[in-house]
This record gives sequence, structure tokens and C-alpha cells, in this order.
Amino acid sequence: MKVSIDNISKSYGKKRALNGVSFEMENGVYGLLGPNGSGKSSLIRILAGIMEASGGQVRIDGKDRKACDHLYRSKLGYLPQSLNFYPEFTGRDYLRFIASLKGVDSKKAQRKIGELAEQTRLSGDLERKCVNYSGGMKQRLGIVQVLLNNPEILILDEPTAGLDPQERIKFRNLVSIFSHDRTVLLSTHIVSDIESIAKQIIMIKNCEVGKIGTQTSLTQMIAGKVWLITMTLEELADYQEKHIISNVIPEADRIQARIIMDE
Repeated sequence: MKVSIDNISKSYGKKRALNGVSFEMENGVYGLLGPNGSGKSSLIRILAGIMEASGGQVRIDGKDRKACDHLYRSKLGYLPQSLNFYPEFTGRDYLRFIASLKGVDSKKAQRKIGELAEQTRLSGDLERKCVNYSGGMKQRLGIVQVLLNNPEILILDEPTAGLDPQERIKFRNLVSIFSHDRTVLLSTHIVSDIESIAKQIIMIKNCEVGKIGTQTSLTQMIAGKVWLITMTLEELADYQEKHIISNVIPEADRIQARIIMDE
């Protein structure tokens, strides 16, 4: 399945969030990389059908998404930046609820929940309440709900936010496994989330697409623009808002951050 993003723009009143964004995706993992506030989440929500663009068009195999909206949604799996649960829901309750919303037959849903829970190492936790899950478990549960309707397109919005480095690696491996014969768009501001699994990386900054390429080609382009800076946790929060951070290493009461910027 080919997804074409053609000259997409989005404005909130006088504030421009996206400005003429264009690229194409087919099977494989695509990384949408950019600092917070660059327009990533707006683009993700447009692709997920949560909101409409102010201009431009999303096409699915050459057809306008709006003209085949029901078919598109049936082939779509979306993982938002954070999952919310009813406090009384167990993992199994939540997945049954999502399956019913997606129109998955109850018997098929039961079988699919079992298979996916086994693959994501959640089988022993489905009877626990979701609110008691760790961050990594919630994201694995999110992957299960995304895959319940066997979608051809997966859209993941900052899926590793709040995860520790070990859980981030596990999540990245899951995405790689489930990307076979699917189109996956993974939005992040952390280079290591996508550098080893992305077919292409789409760099977005100031509401526009800057560069598109493989990890190798983009690495060659940023030669001389990668800096290792020691800073406090408070300073890191400020840098994350304005720059691309490829890696973070705790060091006593400070943090070493590898940052991509011109100077």
C-alpha cells in the first residue's frame, strides 16, 4: 500500500503548524524525526484521521483518503503519545473494548488477543488493571491494540516517551518485528529510536520537511554537526524543545547529551 502526503499544511488560527509537507511511504518503517513543536504531532493526527489538514491531500494508492475513508480506517492502526484507561479495566478488558470499537468479531478478537499478548510478553498480565502497568507494559499493550484489526498502516506518535533505555530497545525490536508487510510511520525526537530500523528518515523542523534519506546518507550530511554536551536535567529539557538529541548518557549528577546542531 502506497501512502502519499502531498503539500500538507495546517494552521491553528494565525499559527502555522505544517507548511507544504510532502513525502511518500510504502512497506517498511519510516522515521519522522524532529524536535518538539516541529509539527510532527499535527501531521500524525492528520494521517490518523483525527483532524483535517488546512491544505494539501493524503492519497492511498492514488486515491484521496477522504474518498475511501472507511476503507482507510479499516487498514489503519494508531498508537497515540499516551494511552488512557478506565480505572477498572484490566488489560484484557481494554483489548476487548478496543476490538469491539474496531468491529473485530469477538471470537477472532479473543484469538488475536492471545496471540499478540504472547508475542509481546503480556500473557501473564492481562488480568491486571492497566493503571498498574509500567510505562513499557502500557506501550506493549498499545502495540497489541494497534494490531487487533491486522492493519496495513501503523502510525506511532512518540511511542517511547517516558520509557527507560532498556524498554526503548525492547519496543524498537517489537516495531521491527511487526513491520513486515506493513507501512509504519514512527514519530520521535530521539535518533536512536529509528536509526537501526527505519527504511527512510524524514526530518521535520519549523513546520517543514528538511531532509529525507537513509540513516547512512543523513549521517554523512551531519558530519561536523554532532556535539557532546554535559548539562543538568533542567537544561536537557530546554534542549529537547529546540534541538535533535541522538543519545543521552547519565553521568553522576549531570547528563551527557549528543546533540545535532550547526554550532
